[in-house]
Amino acid sequence: MLCGIYGTSNLKERYSLTPATRVNESLYQQLFFGFMSRRYLLAATSWKTVQQIPYGVAILPWGATEAHGYHLPYSTDNVQVEYIATEAARRAYEQGAYVVVLPCVPFGVQTGQRDIQLCINMNPSTQAAVLQDVAESLDVQGIHKLLILNGHGGNDFRQIIRELQPKTRVLLCTANWYQLADRTEYFTEPGDHADELETSVMMYIAPALVRPLEEAGEGNTKRHRIRAMREGKVWMPRPWRIVSHDTGVGSPHAASPEKGKAFVEAVVSYLAQFLVEFAAADAANLYE
Repeated sequence: MLCGIYGTSNLKERYSLTPATRVNESLYQQLFFGFMSRRYLLAATSWKTVQQIPYGVAILPWGATEAHGYHLPYSTDNVQVEYIATEAARRAYEQGAYVVVLPCVPFGVQTGQRDIQLCINMNPSTQAAVLQDVAESLDVQGIHKLLILNGHGGNDFRQIIRELQPKTRVLLCTANWYQLADRTEYFTEPGDHADELETSVMMYIAPALVRPLEEAGEGNTKRHRIRAMREGKVWMPRPWRIVSHDTGVGSPHAASPEKGKAFVEAVVSYLAQFLVEFAAADAANLYE
């Protein structure tokens, strides 16, 4: 959880909140200091509490550890996906859904970024092994629904789920949090990494971790020479050092905490409603 990543001791002093970054200090306090009473957040919940709650749905946030331009931290994907999972779980729990957020997996697929310092790669085969172990644990404990909430574009859990689902009683599903709302309704600049979207979200949920936009790169990327690749009809991994000078893809300069707040609210509202429906659903009767 975020408290585990950053610690709570002298956090304000460590990150030196300035007037410019106090756009949402109450949210900042909630993010880093307000976890201890949250029964829907496993990392902040004791065994005494857990054994009293009939959890039916587990949420596994899965991020990555990678460079995010000159202005966002390596933890960006983890901070974002964990916040989205936790806030959606809170709303679902308050509506009577017994959901619980598991600790975030902080490493993702970085095969195109392994030569960038401290980008930590976890291969899809390793992800499959981790997910199988998590599902087996939940199965034994009687929790038979699991959402893998993804926060990193390099992760794709669909094929892993296809292989694992026939082997487990746990109903598996996955979602990319950043695709749960239409980005074009909130942002003007295209991109997919350390761009206007990610920067706006970080400015809203963790402003103390965002460096001034004057220090950010432009997020310019090189075009592929092959038309079908440019059009997105054929896919291949991007060699990050070749494609992007500053590790960003898309300009962050139009970002604002207000845009981030609006987008996060749309995503969280959608996800919370899904969790309520998922918790109530009969796994043996999902189609009408």
